[in-house]
Amino acid sequence: TRFYKVLRKAYVLMVLWAVAHLSSPGSGLRALRRTTGGRRGSTGLTGQDANGVPLRRSKRGWMWNQFFLLEEYTGTDMQYVGKLHSDGDRGDGSVRYVLTGEGAGSLFKIDEKSGDIHATKRLDREEKAYYILHAKAINRFTNEALEGQSEFIIKIHDINDNEPRFTKDVYTARVPEMSDIGTSVIQVTATDADDATYGNSARVVYSILEGQPYFSVDPETGLIKTALPGMDREVKENYQVVIQAKDMAGQMGGLSGTTTVSITLSDVNDNPPRFTKTLYEFRVPESVELGGTVGVIRAMDADIGENAEMDYRIIGSDGPGMFDITTNRSTQDGVIVLRKPLDFERKRQYSLRVQVENAHINPRFFSVGPFRDEATVKIVVEDVDEPPVFERASYVMEVKEDAARNTIIGSVSASDPDDKNSLVRYTIDRRTDMDRVFNIHAGNGSVYTLRELDREENAWHNISVLATEFNNPRQISRVPVYIRVLDVNDNAPTFATNYETFVCENAKANQRIQTVSATDPDEPLGGHRFFFGLAQEAAGKANFSVRDNKDNTAWILTRRNSYNSLQKSVYHVPVVISDGEFPMQSSTSTLTVRVCTCDREGNMKLCNAEALTARAGLSTGALVAILLCVIILLMIVVLFAALRRQRKKEPLIISKEDVRDNVVSYNDEGGGEEDTQAFDIGTLRNPEAIEESKQRRDIVPETFYPPVRRPVLPPTRDNNGDVRDFINQRLVDNDSDPTAPPYDSLATYAYEGNGSVAESLSSLESVTTEGDQDYNYLSEWGPRFKKLADMYGGDDSDRDS
Repeated sequence: TRFYKVLRKAYVLMVLWAVAHLSSPGSGLRALRRTTGGRRGSTGLTGQDANGVPLRRSKRGWMWNQFFLLEEYTGTDMQYVGKLHSDGDRGDGSVRYVLTGEGAGSLFKIDEKSGDIHATKRLDREEKAYYILHAKAINRFTNEALEGQSEFIIKIHDINDNEPRFTKDVYTARVPEMSDIGTSVIQVTATDADDATYGNSARVVYSILEGQPYFSVDPETGLIKTALPGMDREVKENYQVVIQAKDMAGQMGGLSGTTTVSITLSDVNDNPPRFTKTLYEFRVPESVELGGTVGVIRAMDADIGENAEMDYRIIGSDGPGMFDITTNRSTQDGVIVLRKPLDFERKRQYSLRVQVENAHINPRFFSVGPFRDEATVKIVVEDVDEPPVFERASYVMEVKEDAARNTIIGSVSASDPDDKNSLVRYTIDRRTDMDRVFNIHAGNGSVYTLRELDREENAWHNISVLATEFNNPRQISRVPVYIRVLDVNDNAPTFATNYETFVCENAKANQRIQTVSATDPDEPLGGHRFFFGLAQEAAGKANFSVRDNKDNTAWILTRRNSYNSLQKSVYHVPVVISDGEFPMQSSTSTLTVRVCTCDREGNMKLCNAEALTARAGLSTGALVAILLCVIILLMIVVLFAALRRQRKKEPLIISKEDVRDNVVSYNDEGGGEEDTQAFDIGTLRNPEAIEESKQRRDIVPETFYPPVRRPVLPPTRDNNGDVRDFINQRLVDNDSDPTAPPYDSLATYAYEGNGSVAESLSSLESVTTEGDQDYNYLSEWGPRFKKLADMYGGDDSDRDS
C-alpha cells in the first residue's frame, strides 16, 4: 500500500541518518586518528608501577567500529558505506588506502585517496548477513605501510522483505467426532527468513481465515483446536481450515502467508443399529437342505468400520433349535439358516424374535440409549412333492440256503409323505443284483428268491430297493437291504488235505502210519464234529484199520505184521467221514498207502518210483510236464544246429529251379500233352534213340564238366527191350556220374514194356484224331474190357446216339 511505501522510505532515511551521524568526526564508528608519542599532544604521567617506573597512557592508533549497510538498496547511485582515515594523512595525496577481504573489489570499492567505501550491488541479508574486510594505509611513493592492517565488519541491516512460509503447503489431520471444545487437532508452523533479533520482522502471529466457528488457532504456537461442541461426522465429515501467519507481530504493514488444513472427523460409536422393518416374512420350501439359507435381514447403523459391526441372535422362537442366525461380516447382514429339516405336513409356519446389537460399544455414549434393536421374523413353509419315505433306514433279512424258489424272505414298506399320499411301486436296483437272485412284489414290497442259494458261495447279498410314486415317477427313494443266507448241512466232510503215506515192509500190526483230519464248508453253530471209520465194503479184507480219536482226527493203523512190495506195492484205504449235523452228511475219501523198504527204526530206504516221487513231493503230472519241457528244449537245440549246418552248405547246382523242390513223377501212361521237360520221356519209348545233346535240368550242364563215356549196350533181340534193364542201366549211370548232385535226387522211370497186345495208352504217339481210332479190338480182350468195348467199340452211329 501507499502507506507502507512511505513508511519504508522513512525507515530507510532514518537508518542512513544514523549511519552518517555515527561516522562523523569524533564518533567511535569511524577510523580514529593514529597518535604517536610526540606528534599530537603530550602524554601525561598517570603514576608509577611497582618498580618505580612511571606509567604513560598512549592513544590507540587504529580502532575500527562496525559499519552498517541497508539491504535491498534500490537507489541508482552506489550506496555509501563509510570512510577510512589515517592520522598520517596530511591531505597531500601521499596516502593510499587498500581494502581486502570478503567482497573487496567486487561488492565493495574504496577510493584510494579519500578512503570512502561504497557498495556496488544490492545486498540481501538473508543471503549473507555480514562481511569481514581488512584495511591498510600505504605511502603512495614508498609503498611503506603507514598503519598496520586492521579488520572491520560491514553488517547488512535487515528490513522486512520476507513473508512467513509454512513448512507444508497442505496439512491433513483427524479428530474424533463429538470431541469437547479445545481438543487439539494439529499444530502448524511458519518461519520468516528475516532477522529475528532485530525488530519484529520475523515475529509471526497465527490467525484463522476460514474454518470458524468449528476450529480455532493459537496465535503464538499455531495449535489448532476444536471450537464447537458436538460436531457429528454423520452430519459433516470433512472441513477445510485456512490459517494465516503474519510477521511484524501482526501489525499493519507486515507480510503474511497462508496454508490449508484438511480436517476429517473420525467415527465413534455414537449411533445404535436399527432394523429397517419391524416384521420380516420369508417363504421357504420344505426341501431346503440343512445349513441352507432361509432369509437375510439387515439393520442399519450410521457409523462405519468396527463401530458399525453388529451381532444378531434369536431371542425367541416357536420352533426351538430349528433355525440359527449368523452375521455376514462383509455386509453386516443377519443370515438365517436351517438347523433341522422342515416338514410342511407337520408345521407350516414359524415365528422368530431377533435382536441386533453393536459388537463394540463406547461407554462414553451409554447415555444416548441402548445400542440394540429387535424385530420379528415370520417363516412360511411351502409344500414340495417329496419322494417316498421308507419306514427304516435299512433292512436285514435272513433265508436258509435250501429255500425253494419264490420263497418270501421279508418285506419293505414306504409311503408318500405328502398330503396326496400317492401309491408306491417297489423295484430292485438290478445293478446291485446282477445275477437276478431276488425279486420284489411291486405292490406290497415282499422280497422273494428267484434262484437256489448257496451259503458257501455267497453268505450275504446286499441289494437296493427303489420306491417310486405312481403319480410322479421322478420321485424315487432307495433303501439298502442286507440278506443273510443261513447255513444248512448240505456238504459232506472230506479229507483236510491230499494225504499220501507209506508203510514199511517190516511193519508190525496196529502200527500208526498216518493221522488224518477232515474239513467241511458248512459252519454249524456248535462247531464241527466228525466221525471216521473204514468203509463197509473193505472191512472184511482190510489190511489197515481206522481209529477215531474223537477230536476230529483219526489214525490209520496196520492190521498185519509185514507187507511185500513185490506182491503189492500200493494199497487204497477207503475212509468214511460223516458229520454230526442234521441231516447227516458223509463221504468216502481214499487214502493211498505205498509199500516201501525201511530200516529197523522205520525210516524209508527204498521204495517204488511212484512212492519216491510222492515222498519227494512231486506228482506224476509234474514229472510228465518236466520231461516234456526237456524234450522240447532238445528238439529246439537239434533243429537250430541242423539249420546252421545247412546254411553253411553250398549247392552244386546253380539253377533257377532246385530239384529238391521239383519232384517229377511219371505214371505208366506217361506225362501226356502237359508233360514237363524234366526228362525226355521219348527215351523210355525208344531206348536206342538217346539224344546225346539233351541236357538234364537237374544237373550242371556238360559245358562245365566233360560228358561221361557210357558203355554201349549190346543190341537186344528186338527194338523193345526189357524196361527193367533200361532202368537199372540208368541207375548205374547216375551212381557213377561225377557231375551228379551230392544230395538226393528223385528220378522216376516207368515203362509198360514192349509186346503188349494193348500196346501203349499214351497219347504221345497219337497222330490221328479220336475219330480215326478203331476200338473194335477191345471186344476180343475178354470180359475185363467189356465196358471199354461198349464205350468205344461201337459204330459211329451207335456212339452218336
